[in-house]
Amino acid sequence: MLVVYSEAHRQHDPPFEIAEGGTKQPLFEAPARMERIRAALDVAGWAAYVAPADHGLAPILAVHAADYVAFLRTGYARWRAEAAALGAHIDPTVLLGTVWPPRRAQGRPATAAGQAGYYAMDTACPIVAGTYAAALTSAHCAVTGADLLLAGEPAVFALCRPPGHHAGQDFAGGYCYFNNASIAARRLAAHGRVALLDVDFHAGNGTQDIFYADPGVLTVDIHAHPERQYPYFAGYAEERGAGPGLGFHHNFPLPYKTDDARYLATLAAGLAEIRAFAPRWLVISFGADIYAGDPIGDLAVTTPGFAAIGAAIAALGLPALIVMEGGYNTGQLGVNTVNFLTPFAGG
Repeated sequence: MLVVYSEAHRQHDPPFEIAEGGTKQPLFEAPARMERIRAALDVAGWAAYVAPADHGLAPILAVHAADYVAFLRTGYARWRAEAAALGAHIDPTVLLGTVWPPRRAQGRPATAAGQAGYYAMDTACPIVAGTYAAALTSAHCAVTGADLLLAGEPAVFALCRPPGHHAGQDFAGGYCYFNNASIAARRLAAHGRVALLDVDFHAGNGTQDIFYADPGVLTVDIHAHPERQYPYFAGYAEERGAGPGLGFHHNFPLPYKTDDARYLATLAAGLAEIRAFAPRWLVISFGADIYAGDPIGDLAVTTPGFAAIGAAIAALGLPALIVMEGGYNTGQLGVNTVNFLTPFAGG
C-alpha cells in the first residue's frame, strides 16, 4: 500500500498550546506521533513510501479563502516584526491569537496579532517559523494521494501532519491549518462523486463548513457528541446541509464510552448513507483518538476494534484515500493505525 509522507512535518513543532481551563502545556499534536506510526508501518511490512509532489496553491485555494492562505503564509514573519513593540512579556517565537471577535459583524484587523484571532477558532493552533511549510506539505500529501487514486491505486494512506479536519474555509482550529481531506475530496470531485467519511473522535467542523452546501461531496461524520466534547458548536445530528447541499451532510454523535459494538453499529448506518449516494471515490478522515486510552478522548474503542472498523469501511469496495487526523496515545497510536489500514492493504 502506498503511503504518502514527508519529513517536512517536523518543521511544525510549537512549544506549547493553551488547553481548556487556560493551562499552558506541551502540544499533544507533536512530531512523535508520526514516528510511532512510521515504526508500526515498518513492522507491518506492506507500506511503500512516496514523497508528495508540489502542487502549488491551486488545490488549496479551491477550498480555502485566499486571504486566509495569505495569513498563514506571511503571519509568522509579520508577527516577529511586530512583537518587539508589544513588550518584553511577549514571546516572539509563537504566534497565537488571544482575541476572537464576532468577526463577520466587524472589520478585519491589520496586524498579525489581530489576524491570529480573526483566522482561528481556538488556542490549539500556535504558529511557529515552520508551520506554514509543514501545513503546505501536509496538504500536498493529501493531493498526491488523490492523484494516485486517479491513476488507479485502490487505496492510499496520506500520512498528514498537521491534521486538517477542523480547518474551515477561512479559519484554523484544533491543530489544523489546511483541511487536507477536503482539499483531496475537492480534487477528486472533478472526476466523479465523492464521499468523505470522518471517523476521528472530534466532529470535523471544518469539513462541515467547507461542504455544507455542496451536493457533489457527501460528508458523513461519526464523533463524540458536541454537547460534551470539542468543537462544541458543530456536529449535531440535526445539521444536514444547506441549500443545494441539504441532505448531503450526516452527523452521528456518539455517547460517552461508546464501545466497539456500538461504534460498529453507528458506522453501519453511516456506510448505508454512502452506499445510497453511490460515490466513485471515498476519502476517509482517520483519527485514532477514538481509542479507549486516548488522553483527550472519552470513547472505548479497542485495538482490535480498529481492525473491525477498517474492514467494515474497506468492504465498500471503493477506491479510498485515508488521510491522517488525530490520535494522541502515542503508545498505541502506531498499532491502532496499522490495524485500521491493514484491510485496505489486502490484509
